[in-house]
Amino acid sequence: MAYDKNNIFAKILRDEAPCFKVYEDDMTLAFMDVMPQAEGHTLVIPKSEAENLFDLDADYAAAMARTTKKVAAAVKKAFDAPGIMIAQLNGAPAGQTVFHIHTHIIPRAEGIDLKLHARQMADMDILKQHAERVIAALD
Repeated sequence: MAYDKNNIFAKILRDEAPCFKVYEDDMTLAFMDVMPQAEGHTLVIPKSEAENLFDLDADYAAAMARTTKKVAAAVKKAFDAPGIMIAQLNGAPAGQTVFHIHTHIIPRAEGIDLKLHARQMADMDILKQHAERVIAALD
């Protein structure tokens, strides 16, 4: 499948769609997932037109890994999470719903179930507060 330049993440990168940014550098952007599976669910995307891992340039893959590590530490701290789940889905059969490569950072704790992926929009005021918590926790 050819890369769809009108996917929501491409629009976010072009500032044509809003997001709650928590981190940005020359190669990546991290922001709150609007359909979170848990409080603090954050996404990391490359500033590259790549549908999945197999389309992504190695330098952007490395940048995504660095940003994921940095932001995951902040999410863990901001939400006092005993665990962090890192997920990266490739293709619809794997559960990918937005076809711009992205990594999920999801705080985890025993006894708290995950919500279903890509099902329910979060309250925007709460997402803004969550973003502020992550930003404050970045070292």
